[in-house]
Amino acid sequence: MDAIQLFVPTFRIEECLAEVRECLEKGWTGIGFKTVAFETAWKEYTGLPHAHFLNSATAGLHLAMRLLKQRHEWADGDEVITTPLTFVSTNHAILYENLNPVFADVDEYLCLDPDSIRERITDRTRAIVFVGLGGNTGRLQAVAQIAREFGLKLILDAAHMTGTRFHGRHVGHESDVAVFSFQAVKNLPTADSGMICFADPELDAEVRKWTWLGINKDTFTRTASRGAYKWYYDVEHVGFKYHGNSLMAGIGLVSLKYVDHDNAYRRQIASWYESQLANQPGIEIVPVAPGCECSRHLFQVLVSDRDEVMASLNTMLIYPGVHYRDNTLFRMFRAARLCPTAREASGRLMSLPMHLRLGYHDIQRVCHSLIEVVKQMSLFRRGNQVA
Repeated sequence: MDAIQLFVPTFRIEECLAEVRECLEKGWTGIGFKTVAFETAWKEYTGLPHAHFLNSATAGLHLAMRLLKQRHEWADGDEVITTPLTFVSTNHAILYENLNPVFADVDEYLCLDPDSIRERITDRTRAIVFVGLGGNTGRLQAVAQIAREFGLKLILDAAHMTGTRFHGRHVGHESDVAVFSFQAVKNLPTADSGMICFADPELDAEVRKWTWLGINKDTFTRTASRGAYKWYYDVEHVGFKYHGNSLMAGIGLVSLKYVDHDNAYRRQIASWYESQLANQPGIEIVPVAPGCECSRHLFQVLVSDRDEVMASLNTMLIYPGVHYRDNTLFRMFRAARLCPTAREASGRLMSLPMHLRLGYHDIQRVCHSLIEVVKQMSLFRRGNQVA
């Protein structure tokens, strides 16, 4: 019996090798013609006005904080409202810039709850970070309205949201900046990279300097220009080496061609899960928000005795995951205000296997095993209560 893993990336290998080969043959592997092509293709795909290719989404989240803080003259210690149910890089990015993460609670979609956001707003609140967990939009439109109402910046952590659309429009347009991930197990896989999409054209121009060490003209631009001084550049400020490279961009160009097809299959897998797990005692499916055409990066359920359930599934060679542990359980955030819904979900949350190599019979096996394990756990609890 084969193991069923949580994630297994799928690459169109020959097409990816052809893109990489072109880079190697031309001797251009850093910032170059492929990164420019990928940024252009991404803008065409999403309809977003600006896009800059990065080495990771984490770099993008950091730069979003850095440039917004700089542009709007935020002070150290100013507050950014965020979620406790996310990968730690979301909240590390806030701390990188000496800002204070303020945790708001989540709703039934496991995304930020607008009512909880309102409760957390103070005179030092400067921004909201909305994480589209699993590709879900949750109540993003309501959160965007709150941001406009209070004059706050909205940062969309769209690491899971490549291909997510709300009423037919790709996500990102409702935010001041959106950051996407193209890490290997994401819906648009490369080895690791990301994209930052500012609404403001001046910030899009500025971020290109910050990703290339504060240099005002990258190597590709210098090579493509003419004249005796094409080598000349200035360094305007300290920056980072966060830019994406042409090898990753080449793989990204291939993955982008297939992302809608692949997401459609992810939604098919999700529908198989839903049909077999609906109304099963002890298994609660995390819903997708109305109007959301979800990328389905994750399929999440809530169960009691989550750790024991996962251990039992592992003995059956089924390997689910957890996205995510409540960040306020981590040592560095333990002084943070409790978010009851997030804390309760964190102890019950489980991500079922979701990738393109799964078939219907794999989903049947996962569902049958999960139902049986949850049933046995329930009987065990009842037996202990009777005893």
